[in-house]
Amino acid sequence: REPRQALRPHAEDAFADELKALEAADDRPRPARWRMSPWAVAMYLLGGTLPDGTVISPKYVGPRRIVEVAVTTLATDRALLLIGVPGTAKTWVSEHLAAAISGDSTLLVQGTAGTPEEAIRYGWNYAQLLTRGPSREALVPSPVMRAMAEGKIARLEELTRIPADVQDTLITLLSEKTLPIPELNEEVQAVRGFNLIATANDRDRGVNDLSSALRRRFNTVVLPLPATVEDEVDIVSRRVEQIGRSLDLPDAPSGADEIRRVVTVFRELRDGVTHDGRTKIKSPSGTLSTA
Repeated sequence: REPRQALRPHAEDAFADELKALEAADDRPRPARWRMSPWAVAMYLLGGTLPDGTVISPKYVGPRRIVEVAVTTLATDRALLLIGVPGTAKTWVSEHLAAAISGDSTLLVQGTAGTPEEAIRYGWNYAQLLTRGPSREALVPSPVMRAMAEGKIARLEELTRIPADVQDTLITLLSEKTLPIPELNEEVQAVRGFNLIATANDRDRGVNDLSSALRRRFNTVVLPLPATVEDEVDIVSRRVEQIGRSLDLPDAPSGADEIRRVVTVFRELRDGVTHDGRTKIKSPSGTLSTA
């Protein structure tokens, strides 16, 4: 039997060669439980060439300062909140930051209107709970709890879609770096290396606004839309090429003109005006995303 291939490999698997080369070449100080130094993490996201000639492909095309602030935030044990409209690569950036820092981007909580408190704290295996009562064996740790215990990066997508009372679960967790388990009269204390990256769509403002107490626990970084058509065409072209390779699609003639046409349409719809600035366009009621 042929080995199963994931349709969309995690970042740490898709770019394993680049991560390995960066780790080998990185001789700078590393924070506790980081796979590489902050310098190497930034290079992994922004791209560059190592002394041995290894080319690191850019994962984020945008202002270097944004990546530097994000990496510095995580290195100082402060939680990171990435905010931006759809298509600004919030999820993409959070995944690659976690892959470069922890080697594991899978400790993920997907925020929705129905996300329960257990998704952030912990749940219970009810068969074990009925058999043995409250115990460590019956406890089901959340991705955040696992990240705390293992000193890794946890990811929380669409923070503002989570109900406000569930959001507040994060306040003690981020300020005290501890997760109480009152049923067992225990707690899980975060070990060095733990941190949290959350994302939020600023067009969802008003869905479930963050309390001031919770917002203070984050350092907020706003991801802008690509500055020019050329930047956005470059980003989309790279993603099309990566997706084509992952699906083993045959080589095709350059689709630069088609990509530029689609990108221009999306930019016009987002901006509500044609590229030449002469005609206003009614924005659609649905949310647009080029991510």
